[in-house]
Amino acid sequence: MTYLSASSYSHIPAGDRFRALLAKPGILGIPGTHNGLAAQQARNAGFEACYLSGAAMTASMGLPDLGIITVDEVAFFIRQVVRASGLPVLVDGDTGYGEALNVMHMVRTFEDAGAAAVHLEDQILPKKCGHLNDKKLASPEDMAAKVAAAAHARRHLYIIARTDAAASEGMDGAVARAKLYMEAGADAIFPEALNTEEMFREFARRMPGVPLLANMTEFGRTPFYTKQQFEDFGYKMMIWPVTSLRVAALAQEKLYTAIQRDGGAQNCVDQMLTRKDLYATIDYAGFEALDSTIVKTIVPEPIK
Repeated sequence: MTYLSASSYSHIPAGDRFRALLAKPGILGIPGTHNGLAAQQARNAGFEACYLSGAAMTASMGLPDLGIITVDEVAFFIRQVVRASGLPVLVDGDTGYGEALNVMHMVRTFEDAGAAAVHLEDQILPKKCGHLNDKKLASPEDMAAKVAAAAHARRHLYIIARTDAAASEGMDGAVARAKLYMEAGADAIFPEALNTEEMFREFARRMPGVPLLANMTEFGRTPFYTKQQFEDFGYKMMIWPVTSLRVAALAQEKLYTAIQRDGGAQNCVDQMLTRKDLYATIDYAGFEALDSTIVKTIVPEPIK
């Protein structure tokens, strides 16, 4: 059913649907989906929620992840992924795009765009990827004020507070911040850039009863762990934030190199999604069926 049909929409707020997923036993795996097509493919693979990474959004725009993009630009991605997949979407809210009032504006805008959850981090601008060096942190009290502002503004949005403090303040600092953020109104905690099994387990042990999110990004400080391993460590959610974009970007790079080398894409056909499969993914026939003036499309047979 296409997003244009009212029957395809849930009457349950997105944040409530996200909470319902977390109420199930086990860990919720949330793949990064950098655009609507990726979100549809993730849904078709059986995932129940999607993630919008700031790093993936900015990279898809040809920009670094330094807090450059705006709330309205992120809302464009949210609307695209929500309407394409119909799934609850967790969104990277970076630093909240400013202070308390800006954070409240972000929450209202993200909810209106259809987001189910947001994570907000305790860096200051210009922010950096959590797995890079020399991140500058806000004071715990300033970050707690942002969390409280987000909680005050939301109707249903699930709020995850991210702390990048482990690298500079150690486990004690990260845990102290996490407890303060929970007191301020966060629903869950995202301890960023932990780099050993012992660190993940210790953080979970010191935050009993708190839903925790683990980040399984490639080429960072965290070794590769599986969904089952993170569940065993005590985590309720995990994300693969930029994975889909990295795979797609490399495929595109190889394609353009081949076209330049070969004078065409004829040697890359076996690496492409066929027209038939692409149309099935985006429900081309479903959209046609909504308008009786459109003649039903017949997909051409591939030219041998």
